[in-house]
Amino acid sequence: MTLSNYTINYFSLLSSSEGFGFNTDIFETNVLNLAVVVGVLIYYGRIVLNDLIVGRKTTILKNLKEAEIKFNEAEKNLLLAKNNLIASESKVNDIRNQTQILSKNAVKNLMDLLEEDIKRLQSVNLSYIRFEEEKSIGEVCENLSQSAFKIALEKLNKRLNANLQKKLISQNLYKLNLKFYGKK
Repeated sequence: MTLSNYTINYFSLLSSSEGFGFNTDIFETNVLNLAVVVGVLIYYGRIVLNDLIVGRKTTILKNLKEAEIKFNEAEKNLLLAKNNLIASESKVNDIRNQTQILSKNAVKNLMDLLEEDIKRLQSVNLSYIRFEEEKSIGEVCENLSQSAFKIALEKLNKRLNANLQKKLISQNLYKLNLKFYGKK
């Protein structure tokens, strides 16, 4: 027998003998084969499952840490926002108070200016009334004096006759002589 014949015989014996091998038909497998398959699955499946669980655990822990960091940031931002709100409310109250004070001062100043203007207008009105009163009194006095002068002239003209005029002229001449010469 040659080597090639020997090899062929060996493989034919192996294929014809019932030995250790995998039987893929589940109904024809025996308990030992099933135990081997289940053992292999448990051994390698445990590693794969452990890797999956560790990976999932790592992902969950990472997500939890990120969520905690985001939560802490959100708390800080909330605290900052609350502080900003309190500061803003304080500023709003300050501005409101300043505005009220300014408006009260502006109203007071306007009222003071109005009172001064009213007093000035009253003073101007009184001065104008006094001026008009004095002007009217002056006109009335002038009219009265002119009327009195006219009446006096009329009375004198009615009383004066030629004899009375001669008598008045002589008296006035006599008075003038006395002044200039000092004699009687």
